[in-house]
Amino acid sequence: MPDQKATIYGMPYVPGFVQGVLWKEVSRVTADSILLLSQTDVDSLQDLPAGFIVVEGAPLSHAMVKFLSIGLPTIIIDSQQAASLQDGDVISLDGVTGGISQHTENNLRIPVSANTHRQTKACTTDGVVVQLRASVRNVVAVKKAVSVGADAIGLVRSEFLLPQDGSIPDVDFYRQAFKDLCEAANTLPVTIRLLDITADKLPDCLANVDAVGGALGMQGVRLFKLEPIRSMLHAQLNAINDLRRTYDIRILVPYLVRREELQYWVDYIHKYLDDPIKIGAMVETPASALDFYHWFDIVDFVAIGNNDLMQCLFAADRNLPELSNYLDPYAPLLFRFLKQVANSANGYIEQVQLCGLLSQLPGILPVLLGLGYRAFSVDVAMIPYLKQTINTTNLSTAEALAMRVCSCTETRQVQEILNIHSKFGGFS
Repeated sequence: MPDQKATIYGMPYVPGFVQGVLWKEVSRVTADSILLLSQTDVDSLQDLPAGFIVVEGAPLSHAMVKFLSIGLPTIIIDSQQAASLQDGDVISLDGVTGGISQHTENNLRIPVSANTHRQTKACTTDGVVVQLRASVRNVVAVKKAVSVGADAIGLVRSEFLLPQDGSIPDVDFYRQAFKDLCEAANTLPVTIRLLDITADKLPDCLANVDAVGGALGMQGVRLFKLEPIRSMLHAQLNAINDLRRTYDIRILVPYLVRREELQYWVDYIHKYLDDPIKIGAMVETPASALDFYHWFDIVDFVAIGNNDLMQCLFAADRNLPELSNYLDPYAPLLFRFLKQVANSANGYIEQVQLCGLLSQLPGILPVLLGLGYRAFSVDVAMIPYLKQTINTTNLSTAEALAMRVCSCTETRQVQEILNIHSKFGGFS
């Protein structure tokens, strides 16, 4: 047996088990190595390693979300933990538990992953069916979603669909891009989120648009009247109108706050469509989360974007690592808030889809099931693991678990109940 040193635990971010030699320089990456880096270094990668260890990453940031899209095992650690790791160390990385172990020999046996659960349906042990849908940004991800048995394409991040020459996309570009996505999805429904432009998702073709801001500024629908974003929106709607008779396409409108705003944009969208189409609303602020029950006479479904919702709820920029402890996925007040939101949905809970990182973190999915949520749009790499969790969860047990979590007063109590080793969250 190889000599194993002490295991350190970080925040598990993308599941999977790998082992290899640790390097801290992007230039030294090989396909069988593990790379230690900052969240911003992901943009400079030329080649991919076997796994990632990210130092002081902000879990909800758009930079970290890129690691979810890559789909390789990833763990977030702090600077003190990173100091104990050295170039050339032989490392085993467990993206399910967050464990990082150092070894003297590079001959570990890699355990079986959750991939054996790919083709099973997501259903609790007492027969409750749960929808696992895929959040994607390209055709490759759609094909993977089909291969792992996703129930639908729950969210297409259309702001990442861009011409390679850096030009502003037009209707011909979107028609082909959306067609390629729908073809890859086979018979799965495809929900296209209209342009969700933010300051940290600003493509080069929009570099001159000065108005783009963060969560409390200009983003999502707030930018739809500004050129050239307005023209891009029209191109998307015209492309969808051309394709909707052939493919099962739905539309999702980003970053809405008030019912009057929702009504305006739904009426606006209908002007570009020859026939009705299913339209959903993104719920990403406390105001919209507490009011969306009154939206179902306007839209067919809502998608709760937990990443933005959490940054508004906790008043902390999701992209700043310094504020990560405020964006606490194990804070009991977060679950009490989500319980209130689920209860307010009344008979519409089946038309509510949870998006974002929250449901993908260890221990949290059973709590969300216990709160009443039944549909989740997640990154493709997570689907087999979340299926495994659902298929071994009893709903009555999950409901009791949710009650225990909601009755807690501190993060550490929630983490103890869920058996979480991560240092992230809380203020310990």
